[in-house]
Amino acid sequence: MTDISKLAELRKLMLGMERSIGLEELSAVERDVYYAATDLAQQTTGVRTTGLLSHALMQDVSRPTFFRALKSLVTKGYLSQSATSRRGVYVVNPPAN
Repeated sequence: MTDISKLAELRKLMLGMERSIGLEELSAVERDVYYAATDLAQQTTGVRTTGLLSHALMQDVSRPTFFRALKSLVTKGYLSQSATSRRGVYVVNPPAN
């Protein structure tokens, strides 16, 4: 099995998992922001915007696109602003299957 075919299999597996938990409605950038937020949330209770912007998954995403995706995720309920912190801190909500 070649490396590219391994990647294709991995991508199919990810697509199936995203569908099973209801992430297929999100754009690719929204999914990456959500993945980055979930990753950072394992280390701390609130996810800061600055932490998200510096995450490896956000490396090739422009600031305007990032902030549009962030706003969309809040609107859709995947993220919410922290009630205990000032602006720029978000809480990751589980996807509604």
